[in-house]
Amino acid sequence: MKQMLIIGLASISLLGACTDNEQPELSEDSEDVLEQPDTEEPNEMDIEIVAENLEVPWTIEAFDETLYLTERPGTILTITEGTVDRQELELEEELSGASEAGLLGFVLSPDFSETSEAFAYYTYETGENRFNRIIRLVLEDNTWRESQVLLDQIPSGSVHHGGRLKIGPDDRLYATTGDAASPEIAQDLSSLGGKTLRLNLDGSIPEDNPFADSYVYSYGHRNAQGLTWDADETLYSSEHGDRANDEINVIESGENYGWPVIEGEEEQEGMVSPLFTSGQDNTWAPSGMAYHDNTLYVSALRGNAVLEFNLETNEERALFTEFGRIRDIYIDGEYLYFISNNTDGRGDPAEDDDKVYRVLLSDI
Repeated sequence: MKQMLIIGLASISLLGACTDNEQPELSEDSEDVLEQPDTEEPNEMDIEIVAENLEVPWTIEAFDETLYLTERPGTILTITEGTVDRQELELEEELSGASEAGLLGFVLSPDFSETSEAFAYYTYETGENRFNRIIRLVLEDNTWRESQVLLDQIPSGSVHHGGRLKIGPDDRLYATTGDAASPEIAQDLSSLGGKTLRLNLDGSIPEDNPFADSYVYSYGHRNAQGLTWDADETLYSSEHGDRANDEINVIESGENYGWPVIEGEEEQEGMVSPLFTSGQDNTWAPSGMAYHDNTLYVSALRGNAVLEFNLETNEERALFTEFGRIRDIYIDGEYLYFISNNTDGRGDPAEDDDKVYRVLLSDI
């Protein structure tokens, strides 16, 4: 079904950092509130509303002049020159309506222009069991159809599904998985939960993966929801901590990132501590992320911001703090795009939420 959504072309003036009276919250599955961190003076920026009235959007991608977004209830949107097309999705299994679950990660195939194929990550229920799976999709007659299961029965509990998909500079498919609310599986190399997974695009195991006959690339993760690479092909991930202690990690093959043994600033031999952490007195609930010019941009759900991490100076600041929960980020050419996620049951939706915004990188 094709429909026009209202497009706001007027610029919006906003604050580029948290104000002193803004209260941060803890990670996505916590109700507690902690002490306010230091902030910087605000900067003025012009924000453009690209589309609105979205239903729990989760991933944003782009090809040529078209944006692609997933909505957790089970649709894929395209946005082209202000026109929004909600495309149908036919899956082999029924999407789960559990908290944080549904249609999550989505990435277009490198040969999308020839094959009309993409990859997706979704949560489904069968009987009393709930799992995540990674699939191949093909677009035919404005409908996306599940054409191949690449990896199935990834653990999925009441929360902590992970779900981010990205194709790396090595042309491998990477996926983040959560601990499915069973922390111990993050340390279990026989489990796919609480891991960064690495697949060939046909679903087979890469020969150079760190563990024999295993999709596991790194382990000891609680609920990672962001992946990106820098110009030197270093892989970064964003991860939800337990109430606080959210993390930005440098992901290396075969390494153990500690959960549930250590988190945040804690250290232990044989385990990797994060590059950045929110610490025990603050939270971000980080999700999608992107890289540009020695800087990581990370969406923050509880943090209600796009977080900027300077990799040269190790400085942090919060951007775009007036739009509520931010789920994903995409950088395309001169623009940074981000999507709000206030309709996911944990936010406070404003009129016409959720929305896609964009800003010139040169204005940040």
